[in-house]
Amino acid sequence: MALSVVVLAAGKGTRMRSALPKVLHPVAHKAMVQHVIDSARQLDTDAIHVIYGHGAETLLERLGGQQLNFVEQAEQLGTGHAVQQIVPHINDDEHVLILYGDVPLTRVETLQDLVRAGSGTDLALLTVTLPDPTGYGRIMRDTNGHVTGIVEQKDATPEQLAVTEANTGMMLVHGKALKRWLGQLSNDNAQGEYYLTDIVAMAAQEGVAIASTQPRDIHEVEGANNRVQLAALERAYQQRQAEQLMLDGATLLDPARVDVRGTVRIANDVVVDVNVIFEGQVELGEGVVIESNCILRNCSIAAGARIKSHSIVEDAQVGEDCEVGPYARLRPGSVLEQGAKVGNFVEMKKTRLGKGSKANHLTYLGDAVIGDGVNIGAGTITCNYDGVNKFTTEIDDGAFIGSNSSLVAPVRIGKQATVGAGSTVTKTIEDGELGIARGKQRNITGWQRPQKKG
Repeated sequence: MALSVVVLAAGKGTRMRSALPKVLHPVAHKAMVQHVIDSARQLDTDAIHVIYGHGAETLLERLGGQQLNFVEQAEQLGTGHAVQQIVPHINDDEHVLILYGDVPLTRVETLQDLVRAGSGTDLALLTVTLPDPTGYGRIMRDTNGHVTGIVEQKDATPEQLAVTEANTGMMLVHGKALKRWLGQLSNDNAQGEYYLTDIVAMAAQEGVAIASTQPRDIHEVEGANNRVQLAALERAYQQRQAEQLMLDGATLLDPARVDVRGTVRIANDVVVDVNVIFEGQVELGEGVVIESNCILRNCSIAAGARIKSHSIVEDAQVGEDCEVGPYARLRPGSVLEQGAKVGNFVEMKKTRLGKGSKANHLTYLGDAVIGDGVNIGAGTITCNYDGVNKFTTEIDDGAFIGSNSSLVAPVRIGKQATVGAGSTVTKTIEDGELGIARGKQRNITGWQRPQKKG
């Protein structure tokens, strides 16, 4: 079956009180409309059309670079008018799936159900039964249960308002029928707009068998018209992510205090404490423990590793049985090999720390290649930047770097070499050598401390 998708994204979103178009407001750090587009891409689609209007320049900039057909709705005269804009871009023999750019939580499985339900007819609706359908159009059915139309809230009678089956706006329509029905729309209603929902009554009058399906939960069809509703969508999304992590084998000490703003892949027996944020692509191996208040962004943590509290791991790789933190920061390009340890207030950038090597506290390691079994003393820094260029520090297997040392790159510390505490190293220290580079100590007898005047 040929299928194209239309995403309605032209609304201003006045109640958001923002210069940003409504559909670009984020859920889990991704624009609502991007959630919709990403779900549509998982269907077997021939094209995705995005109808834009308010904030056109910003929306086109944010969504540019994707395989999308952008169609402008210069005047916002209702959902029917919006869909009329794509008539020149659809074929008679294809089905058209209509989605909304401010409804980001619809599952792909729900969309697939809708497509299957409508594959043999001209019209299929996604409806939802709500405990309080206020604000939604109501689904009208005859005594046999067949759909006969949709009545908008402002046009409904008291009897119609008592109906709890509501219209989500999402539907699958055969291309030829859609074109015919769109051409018959009228704006003779309380809003003075062209309602897309009016095509349902047209279909019923023609005797079309109107199919319908429902989502697994109501959050799938909720949109955001203000920031309160946006926050509710965020919480619903995070609850869904937390539940999936637990089903996949993770223990979340408080599922309400873990945020997923990307994709997390986990092995069994992962433990995640409170106030942990995952961003981008994150992979956690078997038995990984993430303590409280950590941020993990685009990183992989191998089996048995432990990320201690208040640590940040970004674009980095942590090997098996490593320890990171507390209060550590691994910046892009950092790699910890098996059993390595990075302790409190240690920062690494574009550095490889070898097997069993340790940098336990108060250290900066940038642009460094560090071998196995190396000990980095507290207060050590690699001086990798001369104000213009970056240079590499090499520390070979088994070296010992004394506390409060400055290693001025480019420089190499050989195997089993030792750097005396407090040294500023500017030249190579060969294998097995002791390097000391510090001023000679002088003790002055009889020195008088300064006295406070007055």
